[in-house]
This record gives sequence, structure tokens and C-alpha cells, in this order.
Amino acid sequence: MSWVSFNVFRTLGFANTLQLKPEEVFKYKAEIGAADWVLFPEYWQLNSLVYGLKARVFPSEASFRLGHNKIEMTRAFELVAPGNIPCTRILANTPENAATLWEVMDHPFVGKLPKASQGNGVWLIDSLQDWREYQTRTDVLYVQEQLPIDRDIRIVIVGDQVVAAYWRLQAAQGFYNNVSKGGFVDRSAVPQAAVDLALHLARTLDVNHAGFDIAMVGERPYVLEFNRLFGNQGIEGGDAYLREVILDYLYRQSVPTGPNFPGRPSSPRRRLRRAA
Repeated sequence: MSWVSFNVFRTLGFANTLQLKPEEVFKYKAEIGAADWVLFPEYWQLNSLVYGLKARVFPSEASFRLGHNKIEMTRAFELVAPGNIPCTRILANTPENAATLWEVMDHPFVGKLPKASQGNGVWLIDSLQDWREYQTRTDVLYVQEQLPIDRDIRIVIVGDQVVAAYWRLQAAQGFYNNVSKGGFVDRSAVPQAAVDLALHLARTLDVNHAGFDIAMVGERPYVLEFNRLFGNQGIEGGDAYLREVILDYLYRQSVPTGPNFPGRPSSPRRRLRRAA
């Protein structure tokens, strides 16, 4: 079994894995084409790898496609979980559309950039000046209602299992719950409804490596977004545990299973711990 990785930090210590820099994709195309898995490529490599070399990539193609653009992500959420997303409006950035959204949205509301992560590219729009400044930063007006929350839930899914589920409490400056923006991790139990929603989205959309952000309003979970490449600050065991879970998933996906293959070898990694 041979693998190729384009992200040494996320695949450190993986056996039989050729570690490459993204720009080396053309130099090693024979090795990439022969690999059982191609791990953590850059988004710009995806078409060449999947369609040119017929590579099997991890994270999944859906994880890349939907995770790359919040607009596409939101539209997918609207199809498969329409009752579990905040009220969202997406329009071209024109003066007419901007005026319409300013009138119809409840204030304050949230403005987002289609491509951003770690709390960047997200603003609370509380005044006309805020709104005008947001318009100068984006080609598409992507706005959502502000939910009445002071925390949200990060649910990390790798493959077909929940690796971690924890609360993120609001940062001192308010609004942001992201740990990278000063939010705090709280390991209190999270509602099963939030976990169920994240699993439903991951399985339905074929997303196999993501940190889902879920907000609870009363008993109802709302999905905010997911990040294909997420931080490990709130995951017990950190990078080492994540790599262990990834290895287990990749080995299970690589070896035939079923009644004709009763003797499937177990993963060479130790038995995984139950997710928090």
C-alpha cells in the first residue's frame, strides 16, 4: 500500500507515504497516479488529481468542493437540512440588492465572505456604515440572521465517526466563538441533536473530514458552516489523535470487507478511543 501526502504536518509519521510539496505534483505524477491514496492536496490541485490522474483523494472531493465556498455549502445545506440553517440571503453586490437586504433583514445581522475561515471574513452588521464597509469587501452579498446565542458547538468528523464535540464560548470582545478569535473551549456534554445534525450532513453530503459549527436555539440545532481544515485546540489528544483516526479510516476504506473477506486485518494502529 502506497500513499502520497501534500501536507506533512497532517500526515506526520504515516508509513509508506511519499511526502511532497504541492508544487511537486507534476514532477511525481507517476507516483501519484499509482498511489492508493492522495492525502491533503491543495484545492488548486483537485481537478488535475481527480480527473487527470484518477487519484483517490482524502479528504473527499465533496469536502473540498463544498468546503471551499460558503455559498455552495449553504445551498447544499438548504437542500438536505432546510429546517436547520439560519435565514440566509445571497445576492449579487449591486446597489439595488444592497438596499433591499438592508430593508428586509432584521438588525443586526451577519455578513460573510464566501471564502474565509477561523472567524475571518465574518462581521456583525449593526449600522449603515458597517453595511457599506462590508459591501466594499465582497462581490456577493451573503448575509444571515444573527442567532440569539453566546456559544456554539464544534463537532469534528473524520471518516464516519465523531472525533470530538465541544462547546465554544464567546470571546471577550463578543460575537466570535472561534478559538482562533479568543473563544473558549468548554467540554460540557453537547446535545445529541447537534451531533445527529452534523452526522446527517456529513453522511448525506459525503464530507469525511470537517469541523462542523452548530448553534443551539432552544432545542433546535442550526448549522453555521463547516471547515475542511480545522484546528485541533479543542480535541483531546490533538494532532496525534487526529492522525490515528485518519489512519484507521483510510485502512478500513482500503481493505475489502463483507462475507467474502472475513479475515480483514485490523488497523496497525492501536484501538481508537471513543470521541469526547
